Amino acid sequence: MPILHWLTRENDLKTSGLAPYRLLDHVATYGDANTENMLIQGDNLDGLKALLPYYAGKVKCIYIDPPYNTRSAFEHYDDNLEHTVWLSMMYPRLEILRELLSENGSIWVSIDDNEGHYLKVIMDEIFGRNNFVATIIWEKRKSRENRRAFSFKHDFILTYAKSKIIFDKCRNPMPLNDDVKARYKNPDNDHRGDWQSIAITAQAGHGTKLQFYTITTPSGRTVDPPKGNCWRFTESKLAELIADNRIYFGAAGANVPRQKKFLLESEDSGLTPETIWYADDVGTNDTAKRHINAVTDSASFDNPKPEELLNRILHIATNPGDIVLDSFLGSGTTAAVAHKMGRQYIGIEIGEHAVTHCIPRLQKVIEGEQGGISKAVEWQGGGGFRFYRLGEAIFDDNGQINKDIRFPQLAAHVWFSETKTPWHGQTGDETSPLLGVHDNTAYYLLFNGILKDKSVQGGNVLTSKILEALPPYAGPKVIYGERCLFSLARLAQLDITFKHTPYDIKGR
Repeated sequence: MPILHWLTRENDLKTSGLAPYRLLDHVATYGDANTENMLIQGDNLDGLKALLPYYAGKVKCIYIDPPYNTRSAFEHYDDNLEHTVWLSMMYPRLEILRELLSENGSIWVSIDDNEGHYLKVIMDEIFGRNNFVATIIWEKRKSRENRRAFSFKHDFILTYAKSKIIFDKCRNPMPLNDDVKARYKNPDNDHRGDWQSIAITAQAGHGTKLQFYTITTPSGRTVDPPKGNCWRFTESKLAELIADNRIYFGAAGANVPRQKKFLLESEDSGLTPETIWYADDVGTNDTAKRHINAVTDSASFDNPKPEELLNRILHIATNPGDIVLDSFLGSGTTAAVAHKMGRQYIGIEIGEHAVTHCIPRLQKVIEGEQGGISKAVEWQGGGGFRFYRLGEAIFDDNGQINKDIRFPQLAAHVWFSETKTPWHGQTGDETSPLLGVHDNTAYYLLFNGILKDKSVQGGNVLTSKILEALPPYAGPKVIYGERCLFSLARLAQLDITFKHTPYDIKGR
């Protein structure tokens, strides 16, 4: 597969691995004290890395609206990044975003012509060309721009799945709109209600011999499939449909047969999403700006995304309770929409507008504000979110464990580095050094006196007394600690792999 080369590519491919794991410092909770929604202020590369031990493989939908690199100035962003710097910024972030996606998850990236085609190439590389889903064309403005050679009216939304095969099976259809519903009538008073007719022909090249035959209509007229076509059904299947009154020959029984598709059945299956999204359906930058100005009582971004646009994305890609992530949160639209739609969300924003824009906007959502999609989803308020800032790195510059690290934080990091899965332990003080069992191996961590001091150096050294105090496991065991007093032969006999903290803990 062709790949994109740029000046600093070899170093940029290492960036995500070299980024330190940082702590997330809880600052405040707004609304429901038990909420799992998160707003994080800080660099999104470090923020994403901090999420890995807890959310790897768990995020159902990622939407990001990164800088477009338009060579223009914006109040809240430097959207004038040189091309190589832009690629250097995007590549490692997309790598970590892929790790966070669930197997049935998808990522949606807003972009325009400045970097859109380069973005497609690096996303092909990171997510796999076979996992490309679609390029959505969004009509972002309705007015004409007469100061340029062309009036640009659209953005792209590149969509990839973690696994396209899985995504195609689980993505949600679009509901029938009024224009589509108006096509359904009931001219023969069928007890199953309104229906519309659809052709029963198919391309001849895809047919079998059993799909080429002559149909006799109730009026006695004989009909063959048009040239280059065959019937969609075999003759026996067509007879079943006729017996079930699902084939219509017209009021006089003389028309070319067509299949009846009932409205009730169509509402269940819905419509296949299309790739052109019009402003009348999903809003524009201008409608989004007016909404944000009204909600936050402060100057908005130049090109915010409307809630209706995010509503459509989340409707297609998620269900209530699923986790949604936006690591370029901007004015907070993704979080606001996810909140109103009953999705769990994580938003990351580096700028001060995380405080001046996002927090006030989400507070208004909790209070039940009625802008954007609120009326469409019957939003009445409620819920909450936790606000975090990026804290210290787990390891200091000398490779030692930071003195402020607590057991749960290091435990989550150790578990993820060993298993590449999120840790499901408690968030407060732990009572057991057993982190869990993965692939028939038990993992233990002796750190911060987890055993309430039973031996040398507060229980952080593996001794016979400590081993007896550990929760038993009959299979292979990996034990992290400051030191081990067993010989290699004895460890092998006990089926123990001992790893030294901090030296054997992957800090990068």
